[in-house]
Amino acid sequence: MKVDLSIITSLLSVDAGADRVVPPTGFTARLTLFTAGAMAFLAVFALALSLASGRRRQLAGRACRISHLADLCPAAQMAAQTERALKILSETPGVSEARALDPDEQRALLEPWFGPDLPVESLPVPQLIEVRETGAGYDRDGLRLRLQAELPGAVLDDHTRWRKPLVQAAGRLKFLGWMAILLIFGAMGAMITLAANAALAANSQAVIQVLRLVGATDAYIARAFVRRFTLRAASGATIGMLVGLVAVLLLPSANAEANILTGLRFQGLHWLWPLLVPVLAAIVAFAATRWAALRVLEGLR
Repeated sequence: MKVDLSIITSLLSVDAGADRVVPPTGFTARLTLFTAGAMAFLAVFALALSLASGRRRQLAGRACRISHLADLCPAAQMAAQTERALKILSETPGVSEARALDPDEQRALLEPWFGPDLPVESLPVPQLIEVRETGAGYDRDGLRLRLQAELPGAVLDDHTRWRKPLVQAAGRLKFLGWMAILLIFGAMGAMITLAANAALAANSQAVIQVLRLVGATDAYIARAFVRRFTLRAASGATIGMLVGLVAVLLLPSANAEANILTGLRFQGLHWLWPLLVPVLAAIVAFAATRWAALRVLEGLR
């Protein structure tokens, strides 16, 4: 479908005569505003769900931890075993990073169960080593056997059994989120098309025929309808987007361990993504109204 650049240019201009072609109030106006606002509100939540599910890579990177049993060896021996374990991990194919957690990090892990004042340094708490794997992964059985042979006090704690279903679920949620966004804008386009058809039908005799008699072209008439409905949809979507952002902001946040399936707040630059919702709503309204206007005007000839 060829796009008339004059129609796009008219969206940014003010034409009082063209604006009077389409009734400024009525059922079609309320329907367009409500549909665009409601769909934009839902689109913000679908976008938040999709982006939150996309952060599953943070979970995927935390492959396993290795713990040294502190009650079986003194502090000096613990440090030596930790260095030996880090060396083994650095030599293991498929391991991208391995680092020993400091006392503050270990205290943060235990805080939900024992409170913030846990004296980690004076308790027989295992030394934890966080391991991040590459995309190809590493040989878990081989690494476990090597650790058992060289460091009997080391335990490979692999989280694959419970992590894999969560990663799969998060991936499906991300896909469903983007599918929901497509369906939302599709439904918005369908509703705006119905509203535009209703407005065109209501004005077919009283306005359109008279405009044709005085020399108005179909492009001029279509431009009036497209401008009115596009601006209505953009206004309604902006309101719905703002309400959706406020609702997302009021949701409880989640920490790094639980932000995969909970905590739908946007993070960082992700807060800019909802600003595209009114723009997409205007594009959908533009395409839907132009198609409806040209089809109806063609049928009235």
